[in-house]
Amino acid sequence: MSRVSIRGARASLAALTVGALFLTGCSSGGGGDDGGGDTEAKKQGQDISYTFADEAGSKGPAPEVKGAQKGGTIKVLQRDSYAHLDPAQIYVSDEGALSTLIHRRLTSYKKESDGKYSVVGDLATDAGQKSDGGKTWTYKLKDGIKFEDGSEITSKDIRHSMERMFAPFVTEGPTFVQQWMADTSGTEYRKLLPDGPYKGKHLSKDILETPDDKTVVFHFKKPVAELPYALAMAGYAVVSEKKDTKEKYDKKPLTSGPYKIASFKSGKSMKLVRNTEWDPKTDPQRNQYPDAFDIQFGVSFEDSTKRLMSDSGENQTATSFTNQVDASSMQEVRSDPKIKKRSVSGFQSYVGYMGINMDRVKDKKVRQAIAYALPAQSIVSAFGGSGGAQLAGNYISPTLVGHKPTDPFGKVKNPQGDIKKAKKLLQESGKKGMKLTFAYQNAPEWQSFSVAATDNLKKAGFNVQRKDIIADTYYDQIGKIKNNYDIYHHSWGADWPSSSTVVPPVFDGRQVQDGSPNYSHHKNPKFEKEMDRIAAMSNPNKAADEWMKLADKILKEDVPAVPLQYYKAIQLHGSKIGGAYFDESLHDIQPTSLYVKK
Repeated sequence: MSRVSIRGARASLAALTVGALFLTGCSSGGGGDDGGGDTEAKKQGQDISYTFADEAGSKGPAPEVKGAQKGGTIKVLQRDSYAHLDPAQIYVSDEGALSTLIHRRLTSYKKESDGKYSVVGDLATDAGQKSDGGKTWTYKLKDGIKFEDGSEITSKDIRHSMERMFAPFVTEGPTFVQQWMADTSGTEYRKLLPDGPYKGKHLSKDILETPDDKTVVFHFKKPVAELPYALAMAGYAVVSEKKDTKEKYDKKPLTSGPYKIASFKSGKSMKLVRNTEWDPKTDPQRNQYPDAFDIQFGVSFEDSTKRLMSDSGENQTATSFTNQVDASSMQEVRSDPKIKKRSVSGFQSYVGYMGINMDRVKDKKVRQAIAYALPAQSIVSAFGGSGGAQLAGNYISPTLVGHKPTDPFGKVKNPQGDIKKAKKLLQESGKKGMKLTFAYQNAPEWQSFSVAATDNLKKAGFNVQRKDIIADTYYDQIGKIKNNYDIYHHSWGADWPSSSTVVPPVFDGRQVQDGSPNYSHHKNPKFEKEMDRIAAMSNPNKAADEWMKLADKILKEDVPAVPLQYYKAIQLHGSKIGGAYFDESLHDIQPTSLYVKK
């Protein structure tokens, strides 16, 4: 589902049809849940289902949270500041969690009961009406939907929001809908509307139609079964046509959710207050219990864990949206009943990789040497062992349908790395002593791993130069095609319940551009042809198996990235915070249900 700026990025059925139950690979989770091996992860994934909601299922207001009270301020402890507030630029989980409070889109996810979720109409009256075999999707907007300034949200705003995704300054957000509109899988989609809507041009009516203020019609050249999922992404949230300030919108957007931004000091703090123009009757998923959210940045995992474990003073009314329990405290949190009661947890679909810049590291044997040398156990340990992560043998999370426990480079069999094999491969390549510039996130977990990884790589014969990058700009830096780094960690998972949103985004060479999740700059026409073939399959089980096979082929034949870990999550909250639960669609605590206990 996307990058995460804290530790990783975002389970899976490859071909979907409206109205069916869809399995996804996220876990059901639970306070202090320890997770397990592949079998348990698959079982957990099979306990989660999604449906597309009709008009009745998309009506507001959201169900009341049992025992919820209005008022008070929730303190939110976050390690990383927000690099982007413009929906079109949002593609990491920190900003995605914030987005649930301030931005609305045509569709969104709603928890119906334990393990059951639906894709509901958010701004739209339902999850979408499909016709013409899936080539046409029609959305009707609800009455009473407004921006924070009181202006009505119309189909013109939706059209504008979609068209601005083609503009050259938008480089960080999702590209799925744009590619479907342009009928391409690469960056060529921008040719459809090179300047976005800013020079008076619009997408033709046979692509995006707005016959009246309440209707939006998408026309695609090929059937698109997964549009409701895509439109639920933070990146496709609505932007005001009249108040769009282009690049400046990234720092001061016009909000549409239950909260608006009262102040934002990058790297320091943000305050959210009630948006009085938000009408709960129009919203099937969000609540508006606290008066405000007081967000503090620069709080490490260790610091937020200690503060929330103490449950003293203002920490009683504190939580975090995406900070997790730090490794050193994991055992205590899971064993102390009083603390465990104030935790939520789940098995995430994120997979962590060590990306290898193929523009700079062109020798396959060198890439293989890197793969064998890296000590995957070191990063699992850095995240708290089995409570925070699990060794990864391949690119596909064990929570995904079709996953098989393959291990081409022995990352599970030899979790400390195989230095002997790495050394031999490097010698065979004739590149002994080769300089490797290793970029890593300036955070405790990655600092710890960088030391262990550097030690192994040096033993294998590399000359390693470490380069730390501040966390809130890390993905912007490694996302540049012309970066000066040879290896760097990153993570990814499904953007919605389909493995078609994992392999192509990370390894399709046609999508290489600044900000693209193809951080390795991997290009192989043979595999790109396979991606197109699998994406067109209608049988979900067969497609899932094919995605798994293709992922392993890419890993073994090209080695663009090294699999490191599958993520898990445990999060804490204070004793006076209510409504906390681990949301499988968000992969973190759900902000919109939280309230302050009086």
